[in-house]
Amino acid sequence: MRVGDLMSIEEVVKKVEDDAIFYKNSGGGVTLSGGEPLLQWKFVREVLRRCREKNIHTALDTTGYASWDHIEKVTEFVDLVLFDIKHMDNERHKEGTGVDNSLILKNAERVAARVETWFRFPIIPGFNDSDENVRLFSEFALKSNVKRVSLLPYHQYGSAKYPNLGRTYPMEGTVPPDDDAVERISTEIERFDLNVSVGG
Repeated sequence: MRVGDLMSIEEVVKKVEDDAIFYKNSGGGVTLSGGEPLLQWKFVREVLRRCREKNIHTALDTTGYASWDHIEKVTEFVDLVLFDIKHMDNERHKEGTGVDNSLILKNAERVAARVETWFRFPIIPGFNDSDENVRLFSEFALKSNVKRVSLLPYHQYGSAKYPNLGRTYPMEGTVPPDDDAVERISTEIERFDLNVSVGG
């Protein structure tokens, strides 16, 4: 199997089943991510349903930018949701992602009330690492009753791909956060009695 290969639902589930003994021994499972997996929500739902039938732990990694109807149908077969929250301010979120965050935040609360949810916070210097945004994020996570917050420090691993695609890297000039910056944000979020990890 290579990146970009087209696969049927049956082929994906068979691939998952091949590692079932590993999931059983490690306590792990299957995570569907992307891009945005909810863009193919019917396919994703069926893969997750079949994994559930086989007692394989299921997780969904999502931006939450999707209709609630689709999210509700998919999370029926999800044990854990990894939910990205990129910025609490609507205008800043729109500047950075092209869409506002109202639908995302609404879906985040609804998902967290329905299934175990971890919020993922990408640390992007100059975009979302201000004390104010971190505080608002922490308050939102606490209110949403999430189980864990994962900090994802910005990196430049994908930047080399852009010239090959004839495109300009949109984060040019953005420097990954140093350890002190990550520690500062982690400490601030922990003040809200939230369970914080880095990179997971």
